[in-house]
Amino acid sequence: MARSATVRTGARAGKPSVAAAPSAAGVLHGPGAMDLDGVTALFGMTQAQIAETAGLARETLQKVERRNAPKTQGRLREMLEILRRVEAWAGGPAQAMAWYRAEPIPAFGDRTAEALVKAGQAGAVRDYLDHVASGGYA
Repeated sequence: MARSATVRTGARAGKPSVAAAPSAAGVLHGPGAMDLDGVTALFGMTQAQIAETAGLARETLQKVERRNAPKTQGRLREMLEILRRVEAWAGGPAQAMAWYRAEPIPAFGDRTAEALVKAGQAGAVRDYLDHVASGGYA
């Protein structure tokens, strides 16, 4: 419940931030292929860990043609858009990733954002985050 209150009130939103600090928004470069090296550096994870977190096979990010495939890029983009939305109140990229992977969301039967994205429900997570950001209950 404490997490829900943090989400609703945006307790961390008032903290000052460093403009040059890396963020999930920094690796989203429009419609083209995203900067995979930037993603791995931002979260301190390997390509295999990023692939698993996004619900992709480990080998998917190792081959350029598979890495740049629309399905792969779409799944990575969905994950990063969600991380970008929670980054400010979570306290940074690492904390956003921890929330994404481990925090159960009561509105979805205590499934995590990661589980929902892997199940193809990233849109539902984005809608939920928009609802909470506009003052709705978690």
